[in-house]
Amino acid sequence: MMSSIMINVSKEFARMPCVRSRKDGPQSGEEFRDDILIPALRDNERVTVDLNGVIALGSSFLDEAFGGLVREGVYTAQDLHRKLTINFSLQSYVNEAWGYIDSARRRA
Repeated sequence: MMSSIMINVSKEFARMPCVRSRKDGPQSGEEFRDDILIPALRDNERVTVDLNGVIALGSSFLDEAFGGLVREGVYTAQDLHRKLTINFSLQSYVNEAWGYIDSARRRA
C-alpha cells in the first residue's frame, strides 16, 4: 500500500509563512522544510502540501522550503515531481514553488 500524507500549512505550521531562514524569524521556510517537509517526504511515498488557508505567503519562504530541498541535496527535482504535490487556490504560487524546485542547483 502506498503511504501518503497531507500537510495543511495554515493549520499545522503558520498562517503567514513569509521568511526564509530561522535567523529571519519564526515560521521560516527553513524550519518548515527541515522540521516538517523532509520527515514527511522521508516517511511517505506521496506528500501533499496544502497552502490553502494561509493569509500571506512569501517568495523567500517558498524558495527556501521547496527549492531548498534540491539546493541542500536532500532530493532531486525529479524525486519531488514524483513524490510531492503542492495545492493552493492561487496557481501562480504553486507555479512559483515548482519554479524554485526546477531551477535549484545542488550546492557543491
